[in-house]
Amino acid sequence: MLRFLAYIFTIVFHPLLMLTYMLVLLLLVNPYLFGVHKMMDGHFLVLLVFLSTFVIPAFAIMMMRFLGLISSIEMEDKQERIGPYIVTGIFYLWMFRNLLDNPDIPTAYKIFVLGATIALFVAFFINNFSKISLHAVGMGGLVAMVLITTLQYSYGSFLLNTLFFGYIEVSMISLLLMSILLTGIVGTSRLILKAHELQDISGGVLVGFASMLVAMYFLT
Repeated sequence: MLRFLAYIFTIVFHPLLMLTYMLVLLLLVNPYLFGVHKMMDGHFLVLLVFLSTFVIPAFAIMMMRFLGLISSIEMEDKQERIGPYIVTGIFYLWMFRNLLDNPDIPTAYKIFVLGATIALFVAFFINNFSKISLHAVGMGGLVAMVLITTLQYSYGSFLLNTLFFGYIEVSMISLLLMSILLTGIVGTSRLILKAHELQDISGGVLVGFASMLVAMYFLT
């Protein structure tokens, strides 16, 4: 049962989904940054990011598996991760380049896309020496994204429309604590599945977090 739950968290918080999650969170916290009044008004952008940073890279990785370039989609051998790293990096760079000149995209999200791209290439370099956890990299970036949003791009809280309780007010501190808790859960899940060692998890979180701060330095 524990391994099953660990596998579910591994899927739900797959690193390729992080930029989509970051966009949805930013639209929830402060949709006015995008010139809209509510999160659902930005559905086309969410779809575009989801396709560009998850669906297409995931399809490319599946094709590599089908062609025998990698032995499994888990890519347990760090050498097998080289191809997927390169393919995903190309799509992330393409996404950032297109968003950079788009005046409708706020600086906040450009920071997060650049940070994710930097983290990916740093992880690619580290992968030559150690099997760094990309799940941890993604979660570290998510924590940094929530922290940056809390400090610079939020009003301290936001309204969340729930199905059963109507609108509830969520504080940014609560969201930050939740992101930290989820990072711990995802990291623990990777340890339970014996996919990584503790240093791979801690190093990944550090890379993801630091990359967002570097991106903020360059774009602000």
